[in-house]
Amino acid sequence: MRQSLNTALNEAINEITGCRCTIQRLADVGGGSISRAFVAETSHGKWFVKQNRSELADMFSAEADGLQSLSSCPELRVPRVIGTGAIGEDAFLILEHIELHPLGYRTGEAAGRTLAALHQISGGRFGWLRDNYIGSTPQTNRPHATWPGFFTNERLRPQLALAGRHGFGRELVDNGMRLADKLPSLFPDYRPQASLLHGDLWSGNAACDSDGRLVLFDPAVYYGDRETDLAMSELFGGFPASFYEAYRDAWPLADGYPQRRTLYNLYHVLNHLNLFGGGYLRQAQHMIDSLLAELG
Repeated sequence: MRQSLNTALNEAINEITGCRCTIQRLADVGGGSISRAFVAETSHGKWFVKQNRSELADMFSAEADGLQSLSSCPELRVPRVIGTGAIGEDAFLILEHIELHPLGYRTGEAAGRTLAALHQISGGRFGWLRDNYIGSTPQTNRPHATWPGFFTNERLRPQLALAGRHGFGRELVDNGMRLADKLPSLFPDYRPQASLLHGDLWSGNAACDSDGRLVLFDPAVYYGDRETDLAMSELFGGFPASFYEAYRDAWPLADGYPQRRTLYNLYHVLNHLNLFGGGYLRQAQHMIDSLLAELG
């Protein structure tokens, strides 16, 4: 890390926390595919730091907003936002450092109940007060009165259009747009509430703290169907069965979830296609084809 950025981080930590400390060590943290991450060790404790290009400073601002919004759920623990900033070519986000542990059977039970409590927080419309990001992809959140309208116009169509611009094939885009046109047919009797969502809930963005409380981070928050968080959690695995059992005990799911799960995860697979390349193309095509076949 450049010395100028090191100095900026040191000054930001001192200004916001009111302490006079010096960064003694910056230790790289692996696992992230979008931003570089460090643990900053100082004479007054540890802080978690994310760094990326200065043109992505708004991504960190949106992440900070999302974390602060998730903190409205008292059962949930999220890293406290220390501050964001940019200097020269670098943007940064400074967070509270939390010792994280993987979810096990018992902590998975508690995590499932906590996620249900988060989803009980509701808004009047589907969307969010600002646009944000899913990974580094811009995510639009214009408010909608209906969930199918929101998911079609703010989730599915933008990813399909981006895939077209990236050259991933006319068939994918054309079939995807056909699905978007038919999407209201997937919701004949299902009327979800607008729940506060994490928005990018895979196992790499969830853990528990030393007290066994669920910790969520790297959010892409908005008000939407709670099933989208559950669907994303199943896409890549990593959550214990007790997590889902406890969630369903706290708040059972409506009929038709498996079909909606495929639709909701299509958004994330398309985003991975747009972020990481053609390795996700066949999976996206298969998901679109299977949904179109079900719709007839």
